[in-house]
Amino acid sequence: MKKIADVLHQLGLEDQLIQEIEQVGRQITVATEQLLIAPGMQAREMPLVLSGTLRVMREDAEGREIFLYYLEGGDACAMSISCCLGTQMSEFKVIAESEATLWMVPMIQIDNWMAKYRSFRKFIFDSYHDRFDEMLNTVDSIAFMNMDQRLMKYLLDKKQSSGSFVINKTHEQIAQELNTSRVVVSRLLKKLEREEKIELHRNRIEVL
Repeated sequence: MKKIADVLHQLGLEDQLIQEIEQVGRQITVATEQLLIAPGMQAREMPLVLSGTLRVMREDAEGREIFLYYLEGGDACAMSISCCLGTQMSEFKVIAESEATLWMVPMIQIDNWMAKYRSFRKFIFDSYHDRFDEMLNTVDSIAFMNMDQRLMKYLLDKKQSSGSFVINKTHEQIAQELNTSRVVVSRLLKKLEREEKIELHRNRIEVL
């Protein structure tokens, strides 16, 4: 696992800023499927991913969820920054897709670092831009793709984020993240298997 200083150096941050982030931050480990940020919370810390993967979801009033994007090594949660700086409550949830190690930075420092360090300002703006592009891709897939195309995109995104061709998800879990039914997901997975794009196993899927 990478140390926080190594990750921050790769992001191009100044040595003085890296020292400040190390001094005020703290390291935590979250287990697979552990909830990190829930709707209605006000984030007081910004999670910076050192290892593992986080899944960002949108939830409606009836508890239905839809997948937005993944956060991986070196990524920051731009939505948590937005909520905190705007003193708003979270309207999304962040869950550990796999066991993840995070560096938690107090939000109270963000304004100061953005004014003081050009590299940190660029990092925050780039994070917003990247997450916004990923959300636009999600909107595009919902608006313009058939469900089988959305499902295949989901599997490929999952493969890329985890670095593994094997996806340990049940049909029900995938259905919840795509906001559809398990029956539809099972039928389309069988179709993708017939097209030799995937192989189905018990509670796991292999992308070919």
